Amino acid sequence: MIDPLMLEDVRAGMTGAGVDALVLRPSPDFRYLRAASPKGAGGESYLVVALDGPPAQAGDLAQAAALVPPTARRVAVDPQMHAAELFALRLDAELVLASSVLAPLRLRKRADEVAAMRHSAAAADAVLLAARELAWFGATELAMARRLRAMLAETGCEGASSVLVAAGEHSADARHQPCERVINPGDALLVSVGGRWNSYCAEVARVFAVAEPPEDFDAMYSVVLAAQQAAVDLVRPGVACAEAATTVREVIDGSGYGAYAAARAGRGIGLSLAEGPWLAAGERFEAGMTVCLEPAIYLPDLFGARVADVVVCGEDGPELLSAGSRALHVLDH
Repeated sequence: MIDPLMLEDVRAGMTGAGVDALVLRPSPDFRYLRAASPKGAGGESYLVVALDGPPAQAGDLAQAAALVPPTARRVAVDPQMHAAELFALRLDAELVLASSVLAPLRLRKRADEVAAMRHSAAAADAVLLAARELAWFGATELAMARRLRAMLAETGCEGASSVLVAAGEHSADARHQPCERVINPGDALLVSVGGRWNSYCAEVARVFAVAEPPEDFDAMYSVVLAAQQAAVDLVRPGVACAEAATTVREVIDGSGYGAYAAARAGRGIGLSLAEGPWLAAGERFEAGMTVCLEPAIYLPDLFGARVADVVVCGEDGPELLSAGSRALHVLDH
């Protein structure tokens, strides 16, 4: 059941966007409206919201199409709909993306949404703290990633939205996925854990050193921490979102590592791992916005360092949802 106040906001957004109806499939937008779904024959369900009348759910696309008012001339459809679904709707209307209506609403999180993300961040913190006591020497990235996923499930999370283990030279690859590489003394180790609680995501990334840090690693890592803290301090109402990314770049450039900085300093996070606000866009921070700040430096074929934390823009400034230490931890076993 959609909250009446939320439905009022959604319909105001529809009117502003000139949209006569929304048609959503199971997706972040669908979950945002808290649709409790009857399942159709294909295991899917659909939600239709018109400007008048109660929202309705359908078990298949034919039912969903029948719920769209015949006078609708502009229909907003779920961004995750497949082409086959769009054709199956057979609507005689202009189709636009539902994000034109829902993305602005999802930018500012309610207290219950922030609470769910706080649970996710606390679970990731707990896993990363317990990870310090695991036996890393001689294990593979893949085996340790599986272990962390299992530990995350034990916290009560609905599932892992992302788990990354990258050792040595792999920590310098932003797109790396855990593999059979063996973790050895002297490796830099990038570990990221993301979970979901009541559908809301949080990601926390930390860097460990195995037995001892590689040469010059400490200095590079301190730059990443300084860049992240500078960005965190800017998450305040009225500050341009892009300023956080610019500040990260300035800190890293000033250290001499500018050529090796990650392309992205952060992104919005919530029901999706990546959503608005975008740090390169024209938005300004508002109370309730949540971002994952993740500056990184990657030295190809050597090592990299990335630190990630979810930050809430509060009325009086930033709030870090993850409480775990960001100091470089040296693993001794």
